[in-house]
Parts: sequence; structure tokens; C-alpha cells
Amino acid sequence: MKARKILLVLCMAFVGIFAANADNDRMITAEQLPKVSREFIQKYFKDIGVSYVKLDQDFMEKSYEVLLTNGSKVEFDRNGQWEKIDCRRNPVPAGIVPEPIKNFVKKNHPNQPIVKIERDRRGYEIEFRNGFEIEFDKAYNMVGYDD
Repeated sequence: MKARKILLVLCMAFVGIFAANADNDRMITAEQLPKVSREFIQKYFKDIGVSYVKLDQDFMEKSYEVLLTNGSKVEFDRNGQWEKIDCRRNPVPAGIVPEPIKNFVKKNHPNQPIVKIERDRRGYEIEFRNGFEIEFDKAYNMVGYDD
């Protein structure tokens, strides 16, 4: 019985610590972004200003969200590598999209600009202006459509 009480107290403490650290967002300056993130923005969004930068800290994770003055949003992981780019109605800068994905789109959807791209450990997902989405694995093979 005593062991159960100790376990219960430890679980409650863990939940309390987790809840206190959850949703710990704060605004930071663009200069406080990781160097790789600043270089990425300078390279691909050179002529667009930064509206705000938000540091999103959860219990064990950290990420960055950058809103540009044209409404585009770029999300970076804790190391400063991009994870998601949403240019709303504007095309994602061509240099960001991997060449095999560009070739697939050029061949199969030639008149559809990519306005959103996401990447994670499984692969990539792109979205066209019309809302149509395509998923690719890490080897850039198309694995699914979503409309």
C-alpha cells in the first residue's frame, strides 16, 4: 500500500511538471533563431520581412515558428532545420523543394504551384493552391494523394 501511495505521488508530480511546462510559448527576435534558420530565411525569403518569431517549448521539445510579413509561415525544429513551410497562396520558393518532387510535379501536375511543404522522418507532403495534397516517402516516391 505504501508503494502505491509513493507511485501515485510521483505520477502526480510528473503530471504537474508536464502541465507547467506545456504550452510555454514566448516571442523572441529573429536574431535569436538558430544560425541555420536565419540563413534559410535570408536565402529563400530575402526580400520579405519577419513579422514575429515564436519559440515553442514543450516538456522535452523546442521549435520555432516564424511569420513573415507576406503571411507565409516557416516552422523550424530545435536544431533550426525547416519542418513546414506554408506560403498560403504564393508558391514555395523552388530551391526548397527537392528535385525529384519538382520533377514529379512538373510531369504530373504542371500547372499547379506548390504552396505548402512539410517534412518529417517519414518523408514529405506537398499541397497545391487548389488544396490537393501529395505524400512522398524519404526516397521521394509518391505514396499517396489526398484531396
